[in-house]
Amino acid sequence: MVSDRQELFKKTILKHLYFNKELSCTDLTQLTGRSLPHTTKALNELVKEGLVIESGYAISTGGRRPQMYSVRQDYLYILSVAMDQFMTSICILDMSNRMIGEERVLELDLSAHPDGISILGQELKGVMEQSGIPKEKFAGIGIGMPGFVDVTKGVNYSFFDTPAKSINEYLEIVTGIPVSIDNDSSLIALAEWKLGEARHRQHALVINIGWGIGLGMVLNGSLFRGENGFAGEFSHIPLFTNNKICSCGKMGCLETETSLSVIAEKAIAGIQAGRTTVMKGLSMDNRIATYHQIMDAAIKGDKYAVELLSEAGYHIGRGIAILIHLFNPKLVILSGRGTKAGKLWLAPVQHALNEHCIPKIAENVEIRISSLGYAAERLGAAALVMENLDKAQQSKA
Repeated sequence: MVSDRQELFKKTILKHLYFNKELSCTDLTQLTGRSLPHTTKALNELVKEGLVIESGYAISTGGRRPQMYSVRQDYLYILSVAMDQFMTSICILDMSNRMIGEERVLELDLSAHPDGISILGQELKGVMEQSGIPKEKFAGIGIGMPGFVDVTKGVNYSFFDTPAKSINEYLEIVTGIPVSIDNDSSLIALAEWKLGEARHRQHALVINIGWGIGLGMVLNGSLFRGENGFAGEFSHIPLFTNNKICSCGKMGCLETETSLSVIAEKAIAGIQAGRTTVMKGLSMDNRIATYHQIMDAAIKGDKYAVELLSEAGYHIGRGIAILIHLFNPKLVILSGRGTKAGKLWLAPVQHALNEHCIPKIAENVEIRISSLGYAAERLGAAALVMENLDKAQQSKA
């Protein structure tokens, strides 16, 4: 039992080193709440086992410089899966979040493939076999996916007909390693909180601009998922009387004027109506290429492409104004696939805040573009595995 507790504590140390890159023994003592001798003993064991390395000394602050420690990059690997409604990305990451081998990208329309989990299972198995990495070297599989994801039950109520068992259980049987799943926007928020713009923040709202408009919330220093994990369905705030049916079946949702799919549809319609633009050959049959062409055109200053993003950005800002009044955040981060357009989103969002927010509530709100961009979901999926590293050990103990 003592040995199990010690192994669990060592997993906790490894988790902190993964998220913080390098720490001193004193840092780890403060983070874990354990005594200095206990932490020192565990660290020495991890160094002896070759799982942790001494990475140098901290910058001098006047006294003796403390020894710094970091987790060995090839100690474990993570199979990270970032899914959206149309594309699925699978990659292997090491403990420094460097990609091992090539990313595997699948065109997988989730609405058209209720058997998508069985397809995913075979792809995961193939990636693992191709890598040549032994199963025991995988910390686990982290999967971000759109829809109503019940993390506790391992069920996605929006997509997937799961064969008898939960998604986790099914994929664990197929791959032989632990699986953790969560909503894509929640994982993007986790990535921003642990590795990105919201690092060390107690409160932050993370907007996922994608084929829908998602929301992840860091509240009081933890990720807020709601009662069943369904919190953050920002796409479905009823803001419009446009009689447009949303993917949820309701009318007038935020998504009906702001999603990347809607931007693509408007771009195609505008070109057909004779709008002047450098964009050509746009098609909803190849929405990924269409998305890239719109973003690239906007970045290069194409007037019509910029107009499309500005209109969507303004409406996203209207939605954010509601969130600011409800949550009084200090920081709002724009993240996800759509942030390829970068700072082009900032002016229209701020314009909406100026018009729709009470000035006193909004005066200190900071709007930032994610530095993680499209990588946010895959990093969030990896972070989910590492968040659960010592929890998985504890459940076995």
